[in-house]
Amino acid sequence: MQLLLAPMEGLLDFALRDTLTRVGQGPGVAGAGAAQAHPSGVDRCVSEFIRITDTLLPARAFIRTMPELLTGGRTLAGVPVRGQLLGSDPTLLAENAARLAELGSHGVDLNFGCPAKVVNRHGGGSALLDDPELVHRIVAAVRRAVPPGVPVSAKMRLGFNDDYRAEDNALAIEAAGASEIVVHARTKAHGYRPPAYWERIADLRREVKLPLVANGEIWTVDDARRAQAASGCTSLMLGRGMVADPGLALAIRAAMAPADAPAAPWQGNAAGSAGIYKEKWHPALDCNNLFATESGVLEGRPGSATAFKGLLDTQLPPHVPWAELRPLLGSFWALVEQRVERRHRAGRLKQWLNLLRRRYPEAQAAFDELRTTNDAQHMEGWLAG
Repeated sequence: MQLLLAPMEGLLDFALRDTLTRVGQGPGVAGAGAAQAHPSGVDRCVSEFIRITDTLLPARAFIRTMPELLTGGRTLAGVPVRGQLLGSDPTLLAENAARLAELGSHGVDLNFGCPAKVVNRHGGGSALLDDPELVHRIVAAVRRAVPPGVPVSAKMRLGFNDDYRAEDNALAIEAAGASEIVVHARTKAHGYRPPAYWERIADLRREVKLPLVANGEIWTVDDARRAQAASGCTSLMLGRGMVADPGLALAIRAAMAPADAPAAPWQGNAAGSAGIYKEKWHPALDCNNLFATESGVLEGRPGSATAFKGLLDTQLPPHVPWAELRPLLGSFWALVEQRVERRHRAGRLKQWLNLLRRRYPEAQAAFDELRTTNDAQHMEGWLAG
């Protein structure tokens, strides 16, 4: 299983990639003992798109979006990052892909999924899915332009207005020589509205031999299980779910670890695990109404006033407690200060807190306190407090 961190324009940029891949490196993080490629649980990040229009970009343009190129193509915590290109001209994309590879990106990813109107109007992103032949030419040109050892992958939606060409696009990407396809299981017309149609990824898997990665609406461990079951994919890409719950990758790995892997604090013996969970997370939990399933995950007995699994997948996780996440907000702010104009900095922190409040009452309280301010100095005072 691989867990990838999604590219999200305007949200998952360098500062947040760096911060989220620092999760899990401190002591006492739930799931840190589970088998994984990196302490954060993330195997690879993909940068937000680098738009290619009418020229070969200078190195500084790539570094502006993907500063990890200055640190060996990895986040400061050591997770490899693959740069993503967006455009519609095969020749220009190929030239820029070659430069991106020279700069040290861990592969080249191609964007066939962005739903933004300004991108689609210029024939980029998900608009390309109406022309599988052009998709093929783009991927083939990029594959020829970069060294054989540099992976070329693609991220696609199921289609633009409908999903009738989903199989054609997946086959075109495969035939052009890509090594992997991430499928966001919605069309452009669906936007980000639930649900994600993971079962359509299973249809694609019957047509192509390439590794496919399922993406879309994975907010919880239970979502991850259902996405795997419906799509047939073992690998997943996490986006807003990981931003809202920075411990999500850790929790997925812990829940899906082999039977002989070290247990996370809520796994294993029911009484012992419940006690650990109760002490650390939820003092009001009725441990007498918990039992361990075959996978070792605690659930509530029928009729229990508090069903453990529901608590775990909705009100919980703090799979990473607020006390350990709180300092990372300061690390995030320090990176924002380096790269974002002062008048926009407060908005970046509020944007993250807005998603974090899905899991953390403390984030809700912080968001309520800060939502009306755009004063960076006020933010700095709160962070220091």
